[in-house]
Amino acid sequence: MLRQLRTSIAMLIVLTLVTGVLYPLTVTLAAQVAYPESANGSLVQRGDEVVGSTLIGQVTYTLTEDGEIANRDAIDRYFWGRPSAVNYMLGSSADSLGSSGASNYGSTNATLAHQVEQREAAFRAANSVPASVAVPSEMVYASGSGLDPHISPESARLQIERVAAARGLERTVVARLVEQSVEAPQWGIFGQPRVNVLRLNLALDQLQ
Repeated sequence: MLRQLRTSIAMLIVLTLVTGVLYPLTVTLAAQVAYPESANGSLVQRGDEVVGSTLIGQVTYTLTEDGEIANRDAIDRYFWGRPSAVNYMLGSSADSLGSSGASNYGSTNATLAHQVEQREAAFRAANSVPASVAVPSEMVYASGSGLDPHISPESARLQIERVAAARGLERTVVARLVEQSVEAPQWGIFGQPRVNVLRLNLALDQLQ
């Protein structure tokens, strides 16, 4: 009995040290050496101020109950990210963080269908997208996490005219910036080409 107790205690101590101390320290050290930016949250600074993370999207536009864009004047100068079911973790204030997640509405849910219709109509109206051109799916559907920081290159291209007009820039200047912001698939094979909205908007601000 005493021998078994000693063995159990010894195993508890060893496993605690290995899995609770050595393993986390090893993983942390490896991450800091191999991917220091990602390991520290991929934070983006402008001057001395942290303005966001390239891993987490930010709120761009919000819709009223009537499907109108509530903050149009403030955001026409920027490229919009995809909708978020959790408002990118923002609660009632910027200091009130919530959880990531999706709406969990099924494909036949009437509320989801209504939201998609509103988002598509708002995006088309704001960016003068004709009926003959399809609105990319990420601009009408929220991601599973509600935090996706990327949009497709096509989604960014559809917003060029609006952003250029709002900033008084030549369309070619904004279009060139969009193409320069397109990221290739991970390691050239995983995923699709994409645009990080935060990086694109920060690069846009540097033009003026």
